Amino acid sequence: MNEPELFESYPDVVTIDDLQTMLHIGRSTAYGLLRDGTIKTIKVGKRYIIPKFNVIKFIKNN
Repeated sequence: MNEPELFESYPDVVTIDDLQTMLHIGRSTAYGLLRDGTIKTIKVGKRYIIPKFNVIKFIKNN
């Protein structure tokens, strides 16, 4: 499966709920990946902006 096909049904920027579904993980694990910088994100106030590209990069590197 090449990169453009991976998660093609998701928007370019995903939510924490999307991240949980994409990776089949719980809320605490998802927030942990974002807080420690494992998945690069932008934090605006209390909200995380998660580029889908960074989720794909995380999967390819792990």
